[in-house]
This record gives sequence, structure tokens and C-alpha cells, in this order.
Amino acid sequence: MSVPGASVSAMAIAWKLVVDCHDPNALARFWAAALGYEVEDHSAFIDKLIGFGALTDDDWTLVEDRKSFRALAAVRHPDDPVDPERGMGLNRRILFQAVPEPKQLKNRLHIDLHVGPEALADEVDRLKSLGATVLAEVNARGSHHITMTDPEGNEFDVQ
Repeated sequence: MSVPGASVSAMAIAWKLVVDCHDPNALARFWAAALGYEVEDHSAFIDKLIGFGALTDDDWTLVEDRKSFRALAAVRHPDDPVDPERGMGLNRRILFQAVPEPKQLKNRLHIDLHVGPEALADEVDRLKSLGATVLAEVNARGSHHITMTDPEGNEFDVQ
């Protein structure tokens, strides 16, 4: 099937999912635990930026004894390569960025966690212990899943 505007020789596009939030470091820790991902370590990059005078003490904080950006934090798949200078994952990653306004409406984009019916109840309990909240159990259109929210109210489904 041909896609209008696509080139036959086009390469896949690199991407990251960006989530606006209030506390990027806390949300990164939640999602790292939820997905089995790793919180990216940007401390060397932060040190370099401090050395250039590009960051002030207001731009970073200590999280688990390492420097982290106050306004940005990210998680990455543990098997993916990492840029050694920046500590950033080069493939599957989610970036959390601080914004001043609170979440107001339902997400238009969300994550589905696929754990299987035999693990669903245990996974929901585990996610609740990390700070997630159950919104609804959904049995519709041939699907059974649990809709939850992360600690900042972003919806996701577990199935």
C-alpha cells in the first residue's frame, strides 16, 4: 500500500513521547517502575552545561544522589543504546517536561500496558502501590481492560 507523500527509500523516523506534567522527576520514577524502564542519567550532561555557564543552580536538582534537570526527566528501555555524552536513550523513551498549567481534560494519547488476563489483577495492584489510581474497569467491544491514572492524572490502560 502506498502512502501519499512517502518515499520508497524513506527511513523510519526517530521519535520520543513527550508528556507535560508538574513534577518530571517523580513521574519519570513512576513510569520507569511501571514499564521496567530506566530513568535516564543526565548528570554528566548537566555538569557539562554548568561548566559552560548554560545552567544555574535553579535549573537542576539532586534525585537519588545524582544531578537531574528540574524541568525535564526521561525514561528509556533498558536494552536501547544511550548517548554517552548526554545520558539520553536513542530509541524507546518517554520525556516528561514541566509545564505551569495543571492537566485539565482527558488525554488524547495514552499508553496501553499489555500484561495478559492472567496477570491483570496483580499488575493493577502493583501499579496502585506505585501511586496509580483505578478509574474504571472496561468490558466493551471485545476488550477487557482497566483504565488507570498515573500520579498526575494521566490516563493509561492495563490489559
